[in-house]
Order: sequence, then C-alpha cells, then structure tokens
Amino acid sequence: MTAATHSTLFPQVPDTADAVLDGLDPEQREVATALHGPVCVLAGAGTGKTRAITHRIAYGVRAGILQPSSVLAVTFTNRAAGEMRGRLRQLGAGGVQARTFHSAALRQLQYFWPKAVGGSLPRLVDRKIQLVADAAAACRIRLDRGELRDVTGEIEWCKVTQTIPADYAAAAARAGREAPRNPAETAKIYSAYEDLKRDRAVIDFEDVLLLTVAILQDRHDIAEQVRSQYQHFVVDEYQDVSPLQQRLLELWLGERDSLCVVGDASQTIYSFTGATPDHLLDFRTRHPGATVVKLVRDYRSSPQVVHLANGLLSQARGRAAEHRLELISQRPPGAEPVYAEYTDEPAEAEGAARRIRDLIASGVPAGEIAILFRTNSQSEIYEQALADAGVPYQLRGAERFFDRPEVRKAGAALRAAARFGGNDSLLDDVIDLPSQVRAVLSGEGWTSNPPAGSGAVRERWESLAALVHLAQDFATAKPGATLGDLVAELDERAGAQHAPTVQGVTLASLHSAKGLEWDVVFLVGVAEGMMPITYAKTDEQIEEERRLLYVGVTRAREHLFVSWALARSPGGRAGRRPSRFLDGLRPGSVATAGRGGGGASGGIERGAGSSGVTAVRRTSRSPARCRVCGRTLTDAGEMKLMRCEGCPSDMDEGLYERLREWRAVQAQRSGQPAFCVFTDKTLMAIAETAPDDEGELARIPGVGVRKLNRFGADVLAICAGREVAGDGEGD
Repeated sequence: MTAATHSTLFPQVPDTADAVLDGLDPEQREVATALHGPVCVLAGAGTGKTRAITHRIAYGVRAGILQPSSVLAVTFTNRAAGEMRGRLRQLGAGGVQARTFHSAALRQLQYFWPKAVGGSLPRLVDRKIQLVADAAAACRIRLDRGELRDVTGEIEWCKVTQTIPADYAAAAARAGREAPRNPAETAKIYSAYEDLKRDRAVIDFEDVLLLTVAILQDRHDIAEQVRSQYQHFVVDEYQDVSPLQQRLLELWLGERDSLCVVGDASQTIYSFTGATPDHLLDFRTRHPGATVVKLVRDYRSSPQVVHLANGLLSQARGRAAEHRLELISQRPPGAEPVYAEYTDEPAEAEGAARRIRDLIASGVPAGEIAILFRTNSQSEIYEQALADAGVPYQLRGAERFFDRPEVRKAGAALRAAARFGGNDSLLDDVIDLPSQVRAVLSGEGWTSNPPAGSGAVRERWESLAALVHLAQDFATAKPGATLGDLVAELDERAGAQHAPTVQGVTLASLHSAKGLEWDVVFLVGVAEGMMPITYAKTDEQIEEERRLLYVGVTRAREHLFVSWALARSPGGRAGRRPSRFLDGLRPGSVATAGRGGGGASGGIERGAGSSGVTAVRRTSRSPARCRVCGRTLTDAGEMKLMRCEGCPSDMDEGLYERLREWRAVQAQRSGQPAFCVFTDKTLMAIAETAPDDEGELARIPGVGVRKLNRFGADVLAICAGREVAGDGEGD
C-alpha cells in the first residue's frame, strides 16, 4: 500500500479544532461553527451534508464546547449511523453517540424499564406478521400472505402516526391512503393485535418508540435523567421524521433548543410510512431565532445532471416545491443526459445491457454503474438482459426475482401442474400455454386486473404478472410449447442468475437507492403509468413521484441514461408515452400543463456515442400530421403510416409484397408470429417511403433500434432491389 493510499483510507486526525474546519466550503463552515441555539441545515442532494454535520460535531468537541458523551446524533438507517460514527472517529470525536431513532430509544427503554415499570423488558419480536395473522384469525378474518403484509403495513403506519384502532378509518381517509381491506376490518385486526401482544408479553418495533415516549411523558424524573445525559442533538434526514419520532425528539429536548436538523424537502419519498417534511418546513416557525444555512454546492453530479435535477423541481407544485433548493454543480462539465426510446421493454433492457457491457469494456468499474427502476417487479427483465450480456450484477433492497417467495411458490405450482398434466382438473378446459399459466397462477393470487394501492399485494401481483407475461412471450416464440417446457425455461433462467460478484452492476428500486451514488446511472421505464405510477392519483402523490425521479437523477455523478419503452412486449401496441416529468426537459419536448405526457411522437434520430451503442432520441413533441392532407393524426396505425387511412397511398405494391414474403421467412425461422417481425402498417410505411439508408428507415414508426440492428440491412437491400445477403437472421 502506498503512502497516498494509506492516507486516503486512514486519514490523520486533525491536530486542532481549527484544523477540523480545513477543506469546508463557506456554507459548510457556517454549519460547523453554528454550535449554539437551534440550527436548520437545508441540504440539497450531493452537497456534503454528512461532512458538514460531522465536522460540526467534531469542531464542537475539539473546541471544548461540546462533551462527546452529551451529544446524540440520530439518523434513519444503521448504515448511515455507522458511516457517521466512522467519520467522527476520524475527526477525533469518537465518544459521540450516533444511532438510529429506534436504536437510541431501545437502549433507553432497556435501561429504564425496571425502574419505570418493573421486571425485565418484554421480548421484542423480530417480525410482527405472524402476530398479525393470529390476530386476524382471532377476528375470523382470512388473509393471504400479501394481505397480511398490507395490513401489517397499515398497523405500522397507525403506530408511527399515533393513530388508535378506533380512529383508523377516519385517519386513513384524511391521509388519502388506499386501504388494502375494509377499514373496519383493519381496525378490528389492529385492536386484536394489540390485545395479543399484551397477552403474550411481547412488543414490536414501533412499541420501542411508543413506550419510550410514554415513559418520558409519565416519569419526569427519568426524562430529566435522559436530558442531563444528552444535551445536544443532531438529526439527519429530518424530512423523513414521523410524528412519533418528532414527539420523542421533543421529549429528549425538553425546554432546551440545542438542536441541529438537516434535511431536504425535495427528497421526501417515504410518506407512505408516515414520514412528513412538515417538521422540517415548520422548524423556523417553532424556533423563530434559528440559524438557517442552505447547502446548494453540489459536489456529486456534473453540471448537466444538476441542470436536469433543477429542471425537474422547477415544474413541481406544493409546499415542498416552494422550499426547493437550486443546486450549483462544483464539478467540471460532463456528458449530456441521454434519452433513449425503445419499441418494447425487452429492447430497452437489451439496450441498457449493451451500453453497460461497452462501458465496462472501456474501463468503467461494474460497481460504479446502477440501473434504477420504480418497482421491484421490473428487475427480472434487467437481470436476464445483463445475464445474457455476461455482465455481473447485484440486487439491492429487493430479493432476486426467482428468490421471491411468491415466485418460488408459483414455480412449485406450475411444476406440479406440469407433472400431473391432464389429471389436473384445473386445466381440463384450458388448451393454450398462457391460459394454463393464468389458470394455475390465479390460485396464487394473480388476477386479470391489478389490485389498487401500492402495498405488498400489488408487488406480489406484479411478480405473478411477470410470470404470466413470460409465458405469453415464450408461447409466441415457441408455438406448441407445453407447461413442462415453460418450467424448464424458468429453471434455466433461475440457474443462470446465481449470486454475482460484489463488483456487479447494481439493480435497485428508486426507494432503495436513496443515499447512494454511482458514476453511471440508468433510469429505466420512465414512462407514464410507471413514473408516475398508475396508483398515484392525488396531487400530493404525483408530486412525491416527481421527487422520487429527482432522487434517481441525483444519484448519478457523471453519466445519466433515461429510457422508456413504447410497448410492453415485441409487437405490442405502442401506446405508451414518456413520463410527463420529462416534458420541457428532454430535447425536442415542450412543457405541458396538467397531467401532460401525451401527444404523438415526432421524428427520431439515431446517434452513436464513443461506445458505438446506438440510442434512439425523441426529437419532437409536436403533433403528428398526415403527410398528404396535413390533418393531425391520433390513431396509432395512421401515425405509423404518417397519413390518414383515406388519403391516397403512393406505396410500391411490388416492394410491399417482397417485404411480406421476406417477413414470412423471418417469422418461420424465429418461430414467432409475423407481426413480431414487423406489423402490416410498418411494412406499408416502409413500402411507401422506400428508404435509402438507415437514417430514413429509423424515422419510420415501428422500426426501433433493436429491429433496425437486426433487420435493417435486409430491409434496405429489398428496398434497393438487391438480393438479401446471408440468412437475414442478424445478430
């Protein structure tokens, strides 16, 4: 190890208090030296908030103003608390307590329980779901596994918002929550759950905070003992504080105001758990004399990435938007974000995998690349695409698709159905493979329409729906395939995706990516219906979806790729549109009022970067118009032809027939229906345009980058009257 490497991994402890301030920018230094009274730090993404508050604590300790044992720094994850403790040790302030809210409360509860209540603290249950199941059974209410998770989530929300069972229905309605079951039933289960815990002498995760609050409220002597121990508080990620956590913080503080909070209302993305930015936004109202410092110098992302992030928030509405921070990048100029449109989701995944493979080949470490998506159900297609491309990957914040309980259980059900074959009465009247799969999975909770809401039932349904879609695609590719063939395919897919190396590309949901960063970020599936998600109905929910995308954008240091697909599967109806959040931000688009995000697509251009990977960029958001009469087109088929159905066609009939004959050969070779190669409308558009080069061919709706790469040479040869070279299969 070189001296330079050693000094980077094990930095020297600053010699003096003033040396702690070295290297801080003016605003960070202001935070570090504001050691008296209430302090509110509004810190944008990538602005060095952890650096600022750890240097603040260390400076206070090293200057003799703060006693290490009297400082309690709280945050929301064990990882963040561990990072804070490590930084404080490096700065010579190792005696400071840095913990999560629950960890700090649990220590106090364990210490004071014998004095406040007597005896030992009841056992803390690791998972409350079995208790909820028992409570539901006691109420004679039957819940499946997904419903159990949803009801458990509702109980957790009630407890962090300090809502009692009798008030649940009204509180959920006020909060605009999508109740997973009848509110009266949920309230009944909640009440039974609390009774059951008392009978069994156990407490849950939320009880740790509730009981600590109760003891501090009822026993003033204990509250004073805690306050004599901790005299200075620092709260990170303050925008994520729940009402219960805020109450605990107030009891810790008492009448004092030695408090520093750090947060960013524009990164509030956990409101479904009870988090609210109101405590952050109201801080100056509660503490009129507070010192307020804004951190807006972004040290993480390039100016181009920061420009997009600022643009997203500039269109935001609501209270959090009124307090947004305009970030200023401190990094040298970088690459512009790339906006890629694909014909379907497999093409989008393959496109991302190709780019990533080339980035790794050019020297970018796999561990510095991430693919971020809205829901965990989107991971499977990217797992497969990366596996096919030979790219190592790792999942964060979610189980691998084939390791998810519902997927494993569904696989077992499909395997059993395949084994029994015609002896299974469930499948007696079902002939085709997709229908067989739907019949089997309906017993596991799959329905033709997705459930409402955003809880566990929805996630479980999405996993099962992914298997249904896989069966449809498999049957299309292999006509005559049996249920046994599909089971074998599932086994092969699962076997090809064993645990990757730790240096793999990160696959993560946007929620689980909070607090992380990478050199290269791929934001995928950024289309209406997924971003914002379909069940985001209210203005508040829509704005939280915007903030979620903002969090995703600000994870990127140097390169950002934003993509969407026009259809779910090859040959599907191209009815999707890019997310409304990109309107006015991506090249060629214009800002739209209201929900936005619609409109016909204009032309596209193909551009190859240094990696040689081709991207398809939308260059216009103006309405598509008939090239004959000029009328605005709204029908998808007419938009493919770029003319009205009734307008005269200048199609070369001979060329059209040659294209149809060629398509039939391709369909037979690939085992797919003809429309999966090109639809009739796309062939007609090609025959009418008779393109001379790839650029002209690419501008025809229905010819995406994947089909262009696979079939472009053949189509251009046919249009030029030449023989098709080779077998036309492409690569």
